[in-house]
Amino acid sequence: MIYNDTIVALATAPGSGPVAIIRLSGQEAISKSSQFFKSIHGKDLNKQRSHSILLGHIIDSDKIIDEVLVSIFKNPNSYTGEDVVEISCHGSPFIQQEIIQLFLRNGCRMANPGEFTLRAFLNGKLDLSQAEGVADLISSDSEASHKIAMQQMRGGFSTEISKLRQELMNFASLIELELDFSEEDVEFADRTQFKDLIDRIIVVLKRLIDSFAVGNVIKNGIPVAIIGEPNVGKSTLLNALLNEERAIVSDIAGTTRDAIEDEMSIGGISFRFIDTAGIRDTEDVVESIGIKRTFEKSEQAQVIVYLIDASSISSESKVTEVHLEINKIKNRFPQKPLVVIANKIDTSDKNFISKSFPSENILLLSAKENIGIDELKEQLLTFVNTGALHNNDTIVTNSRHYDALLKALEEVSKVKYGLDTDLSGDLMAIDIRQALYHFGEITGEITNDDLLGNIFANFCIGK
Repeated sequence: MIYNDTIVALATAPGSGPVAIIRLSGQEAISKSSQFFKSIHGKDLNKQRSHSILLGHIIDSDKIIDEVLVSIFKNPNSYTGEDVVEISCHGSPFIQQEIIQLFLRNGCRMANPGEFTLRAFLNGKLDLSQAEGVADLISSDSEASHKIAMQQMRGGFSTEISKLRQELMNFASLIELELDFSEEDVEFADRTQFKDLIDRIIVVLKRLIDSFAVGNVIKNGIPVAIIGEPNVGKSTLLNALLNEERAIVSDIAGTTRDAIEDEMSIGGISFRFIDTAGIRDTEDVVESIGIKRTFEKSEQAQVIVYLIDASSISSESKVTEVHLEINKIKNRFPQKPLVVIANKIDTSDKNFISKSFPSENILLLSAKENIGIDELKEQLLTFVNTGALHNNDTIVTNSRHYDALLKALEEVSKVKYGLDTDLSGDLMAIDIRQALYHFGEITGEITNDDLLGNIFANFCIGK
């Protein structure tokens, strides 16, 4: 894939704003820009040093479109590795389009989604894992996802993979060399050292694969379903967590008839809370649909928060009834963490509630009075193992990387089996090549047009 043309796109968010940046990249980026840019000091854009900034005007024939700042980045010292020009203009959508259309009419092409980063990859400025880290950084919406994206973009993950791949490749070349001297029955690759390397690779691969469970949660957030009977305070709890009136609160049972979702960050981790319709027997068709969706959303959630109305529990019979309901929820979602909350504790007997549910580790809370909200947040964080994040360990967040790591582990395990059973070098070489292939898929040393198309199609235009 070789690109010789010059591309242009808006590099800032579309719409009105104080400033907008229009980016060009390609062999003619500087020369094309110089045709329409006039410096206020009469400087020639073509003769300026890299990383220079000039003040002037973009002019179409005799018409001044805008006063702008033009930044020049000459190859190879630019984001894409090509000549890059960034035009900082006023943020009027009209001005933005006037400048972009001017370049499109004069030999430039509109950039495809992610094409600037694609060119950076093709020109060796980033490997494929780092390029994907750029997209993750743009979409990061919490401290944890930002931290992981920065680590990936700076090469933390790909460096670890590349090192393992290089070591495995060195031994692979020795194994291949042995095949050329098969009649002499010589051994160039020290089998003891090779076994140690394979064992070390397996340990690293398993650690990276295991980290995906945390990485996927950090990247995509944790969906938390808030369920319970009508009028136990589910909507009030959602509002208290978000610190805003997100859901309608009413004394009328069955007010919430559809799931209401919103996100917030707790301890740097994104949680998506889902307020659901109250669970009860009803003949109301609309409310029945809402209750059905409650269980659908609960199936999709990773954590279940079950609310009970503490003010309604004043007898042993009611305690028994609530225990039965809790057990129903546990049986329905046996694999999901369950947080049982006694809400409206400000109007209840705390001691009676605590004694009535000794084995449930029940959380006493008043959503209306904002009592116990911080304790709930702390409990939710316990479901996320952030140890690796705090230790700055490499964490896998990309499902494509996860799939490649699983396949690499499968092939490396075959190599280990071959070493343990004295398998012939030619058969081991096949498994080694496959392992190297899957390592190369992650960093982009092995790729194809379809893969790159799928990856960069998810980028925004202008990046």
